[in-house]
Amino acid sequence: MVGGAASVLSARRAAALAVVVAVLVAWDAGAGVLPDLGYRPDVLVIALVVLPVTFAVPWLALPAATSRWIPHIATALVALSFLLYLAGFGALFNVTKLLALTAVGFWFMTVFEALSWVVLVALIIPWVDVLSVWRGPTEYIVSEQPSLFDRVSIAFRLPGEEDSANIGPPDILFFSLFLAAADRFNLRLHLTGLTMVGLLSLTLISTDVFDLAGLPALPAIAFGFLLPNADLLWRAWRERGLEIRG
Repeated sequence: MVGGAASVLSARRAAALAVVVAVLVAWDAGAGVLPDLGYRPDVLVIALVVLPVTFAVPWLALPAATSRWIPHIATALVALSFLLYLAGFGALFNVTKLLALTAVGFWFMTVFEALSWVVLVALIIPWVDVLSVWRGPTEYIVSEQPSLFDRVSIAFRLPGEEDSANIGPPDILFFSLFLAAADRFNLRLHLTGLTMVGLLSLTLISTDVFDLAGLPALPAIAFGFLLPNADLLWRAWRERGLEIRG
């Protein structure tokens, strides 16, 4: 992070974020030269190692979510990712997209005035995502415009192969939004983050177990936000109509 956002990240947290970003760039650039362990072990490596490390980025950057500079940071990162794409820097482009979508998710969180809005979104988006993957825009892009999906999605490179597992932009955006919401509205932040990552990993493993081309990821993210906070959300609904403000 740069500018005003850097001031809200502790030195230790900023250093950890820099290390994670460097590791992700190195993995994306060099995973293809690693030994090919076979498809199923590759999926486990992605689900249990690469995916959790990837989603450590929103976690480590979380203090920047409240920065007044976040709209400018998001805009700058989107522009930078576009320039890196044009320049052909694939690994840097992939990780910069992750940072940009994280910042956009934090930015979107600033428009939610009450927790009830966040809960409403969390209840709706799983069904929208399921329809989109089944017979909607996502299904069309993945099947008819795979190159477009590759450009806009975040790739998890498989070790020893040129292929990758991919996750769409809305998944990163809403993960960041819900993580910021858990922090802002005093929910179970650590458990929320762990549950969202755990359900995402389970979703990825399920695509292999059931031999599926892909599964919607937003249900895992939405339920990962709702389930660990269900009692707090119900209590807030009863006591204050979910009108909890940060």
